[in-house]
Amino acid sequence: MKKVLLFCFMLTFLFGNMSCEAQSKQKQQQSEIAVSDKVDVYYFHYTRRCVTCNTVESETKKHLEVLYPELVKNGKITFTSVNLEEAGSKAIAEKCGATGQSLLVVSGNKKTDLTQAGFMYARSQPEKLKAEIKLTLDPLVKK
Repeated sequence: MKKVLLFCFMLTFLFGNMSCEAQSKQKQQQSEIAVSDKVDVYYFHYTRRCVTCNTVESETKKHLEVLYPELVKNGKITFTSVNLEEAGSKAIAEKCGATGQSLLVVSGNKKTDLTQAGFMYARSQPEKLKAEIKLTLDPLVKK
């Protein structure tokens, strides 16, 4: 009986660690980076991605285009998907402080981490992700 319980526990632990998780489980975080007059949204990911990872990217891009069509069109808001395993991505990842899968909003000296909201809401409640994006970007674009 003990062996069965130990085996079940190990299996649960193994599969729990294999699931797709965001790099950070912290609340939205702000830190300083280079000064800019526009808002850059970065989605950092790896080559191999699950459905949730792909959905975070597509939903974020869609919500930016719906919420801020003119600002996206004129380049005031940009969305960039960065594969962390490709050459050339290291510099931008270091600049933004991304060490794993991340959804970051960068404007001037502010960096806001929306990773947790992205992975929590992209598939099941995309409107909540949209609200989080709006809540984060509105103060940045109303300067």
